Amino acid sequence: MGKTETRIVEGKAKPRGKYPHLKRAGDFLIVSGTSARRADNSIAGAQVDEFGTTHLDIQEQTRAVIENVRDILASAGANLSDVVEITTYLVSMNDFAGYNEVYGKYFGYDGPARTTVAVHQLPHPHLLIEIRAMAYKPER
Repeated sequence: MGKTETRIVEGKAKPRGKYPHLKRAGDFLIVSGTSARRADNSIAGAQVDEFGTTHLDIQEQTRAVIENVRDILASAGANLSDVVEITTYLVSMNDFAGYNEVYGKYFGYDGPARTTVAVHQLPHPHLLIEIRAMAYKPER
C-alpha cells in the first residue's frame, strides 16, 4: 500500500479535534470533513446583522468549502481534478439546489463519484455544509 502520512495545513482552520486536514494512504489522499470555516474561525457565508439576525448562504459556503478542499490537496501536490470521491453533508436538503449549482462550476459528469446526505447538525450552528474528499495521486 505504500506509506501513510498526515498533514495539518498552514493557513487553514485548525481541526477542532485530534485529526489531520489530510491523510495519505499510499496513492490516495483523504481530506477530512472540511467546512467554510476560515483560519480566524470566522465562517464564509455566515453574517450576523446589526439586529442579531443570522444570514447563511449555501452557495458562498459551498464555494469556500470546495476551495478549502482544493488548498488542502495542493499542500500534497494534488488538485481538484485528482478527486475521485466526495461525500457531502448538508444540514438541510432545502440547500441541495444551491449546493449543486456551485458544485457544477467545479466538477462535471467526468468528476468524482458523489454522495450527499442530510445530517442533523454540524459542529457550529452557522455551518450548512461539510465535504469529505478522496483523491488519487500516486506517490512519486
